[in-house]
Amino acid sequence: MTEDDVNAPDDQAAGTGGGLREHDVRTELLDLLAEVGAVTATEAASRLGYSSGLCSFHLRQLARHGYIEEAPRSGGRARPWRLKEHSPVADQGTGEPFGDLARGLEDESWQRWLSQRDEAPADRRHDEAFSAVAYLTPEEMSRVADVIRRSLEPYKDREHRPLARPDGARPVALITRLFPLLPHTGDGRGRAEST
Repeated sequence: MTEDDVNAPDDQAAGTGGGLREHDVRTELLDLLAEVGAVTATEAASRLGYSSGLCSFHLRQLARHGYIEEAPRSGGRARPWRLKEHSPVADQGTGEPFGDLARGLEDESWQRWLSQRDEAPADRRHDEAFSAVAYLTPEEMSRVADVIRRSLEPYKDREHRPLARPDGARPVALITRLFPLLPHTGDGRGRAEST
């Protein structure tokens, strides 16, 4: 058992914290750091509406994975954090922020689901995982993504408005990845087709 296991928030230590929530907390912390530069766990908790213990835990996890580092202290016990200068997050520039982190957390959550599905309540052992291949132009691919995003709009406010959730609603990971399939080459690397 590690220090982080011992200091994990109660819902994570018990194994009941979902990967979706972990993903949300870490993404919000990274967004906040990108916006303000440096924060302590207490400051992050105040700005994001989480407990300082939860923020502290996830800040340490982000540091452990190389995304953030301790910022210089200005005295006292406060422990400020900042984005690492050459972290995967900082290096992504204006592209999709935190994409690699998000994909890693999604994959981790999926693997947890597969390994612990039988422990879920009987009415929660069902999933709707599927994949498909479609031949689309870049414009069609963007339209498909927009349709999926629009179909989720009626449910967006439930994250921050618990009273809007119907009885029995629980967090569900919704992961969509639309990307061109590249041909396999003899050297094991894909190479984009020229048109």
